[in-house]
Amino acid sequence: MCGRYVSTRSPEDLSGLFRTAPPDPRHLLEPSWNVAPTDEVWAVLERADRESGVLERRLRPLRWGLVPSWSKSPSGGAKMINARVETVHEKPAYRRAFATRRCLLPADGFYEWQSVPSTATTKAYKQPYFIAPEDRSVMAMAGLYEFWRDPAVAADDDPAAWWATCTIITTEATDAAGRVHPRMPLALDPADYEAWLDPSHQDPDELRALLAAPAGGRLDVRAVSTAVNSVSNNGPELLEDAPSPGH
Repeated sequence: MCGRYVSTRSPEDLSGLFRTAPPDPRHLLEPSWNVAPTDEVWAVLERADRESGVLERRLRPLRWGLVPSWSKSPSGGAKMINARVETVHEKPAYRRAFATRRCLLPADGFYEWQSVPSTATTKAYKQPYFIAPEDRSVMAMAGLYEFWRDPAVAADDDPAAWWATCTIITTEATDAAGRVHPRMPLALDPADYEAWLDPSHQDPDELRALLAAPAGGRLDVRAVSTAVNSVSNNGPELLEDAPSPGH
């Protein structure tokens, strides 16, 4: 799975990398070294302009934790942060979004944990690892997004009436990541961005073919500070190497 990740690139950098229109300056996100479920995250997606109908590639915030449009409430979103690549095209919660509402979720890397048993002198704990491309390139994690209408808000044009949410597609872990956790986010190759984002591209077999394997490039895995275990901690110090056992 992917339950936390790092996203520190500026919106200007992301707009350039993914060739999007500039994001709305009223809705900018701060860099985060500890992105957690229900946080707002940067997403790259393509939607038609309301007035012209022209398809536009956009960079915009989405809430992490997908709420299907048919949900009676948004309460289950926090549990729907990941969608398995093996079943994403057929699960009721994801199949509509898989058909027409696909996105990319840029990340510097992600965290996974291993349980460390207690010893005579230490208590059991969970050791976090930061997993990222060796070349420090951006990870374009494959995702889906949805819009949910809050029935408690009367006016359609009230910003509070609509929730825009997303989920990350995961796959079997490869490279060194597999030694930490059996699942990992599925990152797309830049050559596949256009086909993945295009909402008119709806052939399920062709879409699934884009998700056949993670993007090329080896992953670097290193133990980092246990401070990341708390969602209240956030800052570059979270990526500092973990101290050696016994120190």
